[in-house]
Amino acid sequence: MIPVPHQPAIVRITLPQPGLDELQADARSESYFFVDRLVEEWEQRVNRFNGPGEVLLGSFDSGLLIAVGGLHRDPYAQHGGIARIRRVYVRPALRGYGIGTRIVIALLQEARKTFRLVRLRAINPGAARLYERVGFQPAALPDATHILPLHPMDSYPPGS
Repeated sequence: MIPVPHQPAIVRITLPQPGLDELQADARSESYFFVDRLVEEWEQRVNRFNGPGEVLLGSFDSGLLIAVGGLHRDPYAQHGGIARIRRVYVRPALRGYGIGTRIVIALLQEARKTFRLVRLRAINPGAARLYERVGFQPAALPDATHILPLHPMDSYPPGS
């Protein structure tokens, strides 16, 4: 797959999609198994990103899925108004075109409708830089490396 100069649309998706197998294979080749977990959880109906405010987004090139990312209620949070961004992955051949950033921004736009805070775990320095570029702050929490308040924090319990 050769990168194209256009910006593929970011759209709400369900699974499976054309190109999902290739996306999984690319992630596996980089020792990222979270795309496999995404598919397993979807197939087992553990997480379909279909709760209030939740969404699974994807981007396509030539009809094939080239990137994915999800937003759902943070299962580690004690407070219900906290979301978690998960399973963000862009095929290596298409990195550097802003697709991952655009997926994260679209997820944040969705999050603002329902949630007050978004958390995530960045698994490598490149992912951390992407999240920090869009406003996330590093966090020293046991279940999150980064947080982004979407609304004033005055009513948050400590450690949320």
